[in-house]
Amino acid sequence: MAYAVGHISGGHFNPAVSFGLWAGKRFPGSELLPYIVAQVVGAIVAASVLYVIASGKGALSLSGPNPLATNGFGAHSPEGYNLIACLLAEVLLTMMFLLIILGATDSRAPQGFAPIAIGFGLTLIHLISIPVTNTSVNPARSTGPALIVGLAGNMELFAQVWLFWVAPIAGAIAAGFIYNALFAQEIKATSTKEHSFAER
Repeated sequence: MAYAVGHISGGHFNPAVSFGLWAGKRFPGSELLPYIVAQVVGAIVAASVLYVIASGKGALSLSGPNPLATNGFGAHSPEGYNLIACLLAEVLLTMMFLLIILGATDSRAPQGFAPIAIGFGLTLIHLISIPVTNTSVNPARSTGPALIVGLAGNMELFAQVWLFWVAPIAGAIAAGFIYNALFAQEIKATSTKEHSFAER
């Protein structure tokens, strides 16, 4: 999808990515709200389609710890991890995800390979965190399934969605500030050198 629509919208289907790019001065704050609304609506539609498909063999049970691939902590963590462990995992893994995105899409990085680096990074994040939270790093992805499950009467998982907004966005914003703090001056110096060279 990054290759398909990245050149149109930037290809961030994730509110945390939008916040991280904003913190890294790659995305205007004025566009955050419409992007986030679109991301959440898309996630709800996707979860609804998933529910219809999964119900194709008869009634689908939305009870249990993680129906419809919902995210959770405590009793709703696939391996029973507590709130603090899940919070730290989501903050740190989202921060690493945004650092990969910011580095791979830097103007000094090799062009055309960013979706590959981002895709492999996200794959690794899933392998690490599925046992912990069922992998969020995306508030919209967490909201869609939890809302469908909540509308079916299981509000416990929807009540835990706050964590999967707070932690990924905090990690993403931290990554944006860190990347900008570490590399912004170098970017400025590089741009100045390129400009001076072009004038010769």
